[in-house]
Amino acid sequence: MDFRFDIVTDYMPFFLRGMGITIGVSLAGVLMGLILGLIIALGKMSSNKWIRLPFNIYINIFRGTPLLVQLLIIHFGIVPMFMSPSNPLVSLVIGLSLNSAAYIAEIFRAGIQSIDKGQMEAARSLGMTRVQAMKLVILPQAVKRVIPPLGNEFIVLLKESSLGSVVAAPELMYWGQAAAGEYIRVWEPYIAVAFIYLILTLSLTYLMNYVERRLSTDDQR
Repeated sequence: MDFRFDIVTDYMPFFLRGMGITIGVSLAGVLMGLILGLIIALGKMSSNKWIRLPFNIYINIFRGTPLLVQLLIIHFGIVPMFMSPSNPLVSLVIGLSLNSAAYIAEIFRAGIQSIDKGQMEAARSLGMTRVQAMKLVILPQAVKRVIPPLGNEFIVLLKESSLGSVVAAPELMYWGQAAAGEYIRVWEPYIAVAFIYLILTLSLTYLMNYVERRLSTDDQR
């Protein structure tokens, strides 16, 4: 089988543009997911069952249904209610954010609950309110513990952003499909796309390992 490098060369500017969009929407998705996830985690940990209920429902819905289905509902059903025509990049960012928030919420919940309860009691005994104790004592320690799983979630989100091609979001996979359609060849564009994804995920994995080592070193000082 002959491998046509000219296809990869011709489409490389589009692949690089798509790579930039992939990184951008993934970063936006994980940042918004972090904020929503923390709120959902704290809500799920409430002692009031009626406060916990909507957060539990949210997590079950977004973890129990495919991201592809969520993305289609958001793009064709929800976003058109606020803008016309529906913007695929907006739909992709919203879909990634809402989906990742459900998983990040569980990561935060596990990290917070892993902190010894005595630390909360000690902070309260010093005159701190529950909110102050959570903000100043519990969360800083929990954040260090959730860095590795959050890194894994970012890597998963980076790869799942490829589903944006279904709603014509011009990310990396979209241009791979465009090249395959134009040249009626699948090996060259999809191998090129897979290689770019591999570089991105390996780079992110290395970065997260570096951050984890730094945090571990700081804890030992």
